[in-house]
Amino acid sequence: MVRKTLHLKKRDKIRYTLQTDGSVLLSRANNDENDPLLTQFLTFLANDISQNPQNVSSIDSDLIDRIRPLVSGVETDLSSPLSDEDD
Repeated sequence: MVRKTLHLKKRDKIRYTLQTDGSVLLSRANNDENDPLLTQFLTFLANDISQNPQNVSSIDSDLIDRIRPLVSGVETDLSSPLSDEDD
């Protein structure tokens, strides 16, 4: 209902703004806006990696061997649109 009211397509985003009275304002987010939390998180990761490079390591081959059967046969196309049931 909200997506229809705001005329949003599947990949469009919604902005949630908490008002001082506790109510929430929903609006269409501009596609060119950066997610401030994601930006902060990525900055945190970049700083941590730069300050603690000794903690960065490759994935253990045993872990890869355990994961492989879990994802075998799963195909992912990140550029394909979501189906109606995924909306």
